[in-house]
Amino acid sequence: MKTAIRHIVAHTYKPLLERYLSRTRRYRYGAIVLDISPEVFHPGFFYSTELLLKYLGRLPLQEKKVLELGCGSGLISIAAAQKGAHVTASDINPVAIDFLHTNSAVNGVHLNILQSDLFAAIPEQRFDIIAINPPYYKKQAVTAKDHAWFCGEHGEYFSVLFDKLARYMHEESEVLMVLFDGCDMNMIRDFAKQNNFSLNCVQRKRNLLETNFIYKIETTYA
Repeated sequence: MKTAIRHIVAHTYKPLLERYLSRTRRYRYGAIVLDISPEVFHPGFFYSTELLLKYLGRLPLQEKKVLELGCGSGLISIAAAQKGAHVTASDINPVAIDFLHTNSAVNGVHLNILQSDLFAAIPEQRFDIIAINPPYYKKQAVTAKDHAWFCGEHGEYFSVLFDKLARYMHEESEVLMVLFDGCDMNMIRDFAKQNNFSLNCVQRKRNLLETNFIYKIETTYA
C-alpha cells in the first residue's frame, strides 16, 4: 500500500512541488520567518526537520553549545538560538550560507555561520548538542543542492561523519540524527560501529509515505 502511495505522489504531487519550489519562497514556522532559495532544502515540505526541531525543543538549550551540521534553511539553528543556545550552523551549500546570514538577522539572532563540508571548516571543539539531518540517498552529489539529498554512492558522507564526530563531543554530548525508513540502515550502523558508535532510536513518527526516526548517537567504548 505504501509503495502504491509513493508511486502516486511521485507522479502527481512531486512535479507540483518542484514547480512551486523553483523560486525563492517565504516560509513561516511559528514566529520564525525564512526566505528559502530553490537551491536550499525546504523544511516545510519534508517532516524530518520538524521532527528533529520538536525533539530539540524539549531539551534545555539555554547556554548550551549547539552545532547544526548541514543546517540548510537554518530553521533549527534559529529556533535553538532563540532559546538561548550558542549555535554554530554549518552547510556545504554557499547559497544556504548566504541566505542564513540574512535570515538570522531578520529573526534577531546571532549564529556562528560556517560554510563547511561536514567538519572540514569547523574548528575542533566540544559541543553539548549536535543536530544532524543528513542526506539519505546513495548517489554522488554533483551540484551544491544535491548535497542535501545524496550521501555518495557508497555512503561516503556517513563514513566521514563517524570518523570525525568524536573530536566534537564530550562525555555528556547529545548527538541527534534524523533518518527515515528508506535509508540504508545497515550501512549507517556499520560506519557507526567501525568508529565505536551505536545508534539508539529515541523517537519514531509515521505518516502515509514514510516513517521517520530520531537516533541518539552514543559512544560504545569506555
